[in-house]
Amino acid sequence: MQKVQSLDQLLPSTLLLFLLFPFCRSLGTIGPNQYVKDGDTIVSKEIKFELGFFSPGNSSYRYVGIWYAKVPQKPVVWVANREKPITDSSGVLKINRNGSLVLFADNKENLVIWSTKISGKTNSSSTSVQLLDTGNLVLVQGENREDVLWQSFDYPTDTMLPGMKLGLNREVQLNSFLTSWKSQDDPGTGDFSYRLNTTGSPEFFLYNGSTRYWRSGSWPWRNISVSTSHSNPFIFVNNQVDVEGISI
Repeated sequence: MQKVQSLDQLLPSTLLLFLLFPFCRSLGTIGPNQYVKDGDTIVSKEIKFELGFFSPGNSSYRYVGIWYAKVPQKPVVWVANREKPITDSSGVLKINRNGSLVLFADNKENLVIWSTKISGKTNSSSTSVQLLDTGNLVLVQGENREDVLWQSFDYPTDTMLPGMKLGLNREVQLNSFLTSWKSQDDPGTGDFSYRLNTTGSPEFFLYNGSTRYWRSGSWPWRNISVSTSHSNPFIFVNNQVDVEGISI
């Protein structure tokens, strides 16, 4: 029979594991009374994407982002607080009492750094956040989580993922488009943007500031996938290309 190791024998190996893997990783959901603090991450069901805090390039600032979980370089595809970095490791991401996903630091929950900005109050006890295998972060409500209150795919940064839509949501007047980072060290909004022109014949434009830098050329039809239904009130181009992501 193998002798059971004593606590003294187990401590060194346990300490080594802690030093090698100091971060807490949980599976894909933030529920009521749960939070993600700096050092924790959540992963999608098939471990395709991961959400957590990161510092880009040589920066010491902290941002909440989503990146490819299995790619060694951990390329970031979405950033929450791109305009408002956190200066230390005190950041916390959680669902507040109004049902919105909020980011704060220094234990100052009333000083919100970034939020999903859900209009009106929702029942926070039935609200949760899920990171999907598409890379989409969704805030959902209801027992079956069928009511999507907010999703990161509506607010892209510099990367277009398969299934993401660019264009104008006529119902809420939300125009989704890509914007570059300022630099490798700063994910703030840069000079370049990639937008779908929704007037006349639809076409994509790449802008440098307000100057048109490149155009895709017009399509021969006037509208693309136009719908006025509640579930799909978009003029959009749906990215059906079998790629890991398009970045600008």
